[in-house]
Amino acid sequence: MELLTCCVLLALGCLLYFVVQFVRLMKADADLTLLWAESFGSSPESKLRGSVVWVTGASSGIGEELCYQLVKLGASVVLSARREAELLRVKKKCLEISSLEEKDLLVIPLDLTDLSTHKSATDKVIQHFGRIDILVNNGGRSQRSLFVDTDLNVFQGLMELNYIGTVSITKHVLPHMIERKKGKIVTISSITGLVGVPLSTGYAASKHALQGFFNSLRIELGTYPDIAVINICPGPVQSKVVENACTERFEKSVEAHTDQTYKMPTDRCVRLILVSAANDLKEVWISDQPYLIIYYICQYAPTWGFWILQRSGQKRIQNFKSGIDADSSFAFSKKTS
Repeated sequence: MELLTCCVLLALGCLLYFVVQFVRLMKADADLTLLWAESFGSSPESKLRGSVVWVTGASSGIGEELCYQLVKLGASVVLSARREAELLRVKKKCLEISSLEEKDLLVIPLDLTDLSTHKSATDKVIQHFGRIDILVNNGGRSQRSLFVDTDLNVFQGLMELNYIGTVSITKHVLPHMIERKKGKIVTISSITGLVGVPLSTGYAASKHALQGFFNSLRIELGTYPDIAVINICPGPVQSKVVENACTERFEKSVEAHTDQTYKMPTDRCVRLILVSAANDLKEVWISDQPYLIIYYICQYAPTWGFWILQRSGQKRIQNFKSGIDADSSFAFSKKTS
């Protein structure tokens, strides 16, 4: 009887644990490991204050918000993107919302596809700050077009920008981290780096490439335990990523201003990115429901995941052809930032 009682209690305990975790997951806006770190791990305030952080793609969206939250933490920031005027605008606001001085913020215009400039840009950062504690690989571009309608140069351009450009910057920054035997390489990948997404074949390919590269690099750096390689995989986030996305031609953007209010607020996404960096989490998923549960299904029950993606993918294509945001019909509720 005692054995039977123990087995029953164990079974009830397992069931209770499963129920609690399921409820947590259904209410979650990120993977459970990240949310645990947010509640019980190291805070960005305690770990990132005083760091020198280089953010690419800093002129809008996630990159812009990263700069604002980093300066509020007391981190020095290097702002890079192609549009210098926009970088100066972001820098001005950074100074307004923080106690930092001019010397704590460095603007370096940067084209990720111009590989010949990456070494000199890195040297400027080192010359100004003496070190790079965190590299945030955020620069890149998305895509909204069907493969059969899309020019080959779109795929080439996305790989050169999202993948080769990111690898190149990392190639120049990493030796400085190895010399100091510490640092963090944070790469803003995407959920499309984990699962296939219609209308984004080239974008998904470039993000899959980033996942493979940085997962391999992390292993190579095993002899440097204080150099963290962190992959961030966000789902839909409020930004200009859709209107700036390329279409069937690389030089042509979507430009349509579709409803973004149903997506995760940018400030929430960035806060979770900073928590990930503070706790050296290797890979994180940041997304509202129903996307998050779909990613879990794809991870742990891939056959079911493929079935769900096939059905939802067709709806995504229909939305796009109708001129509305491709993912808008899948949101549970609208968000406000």
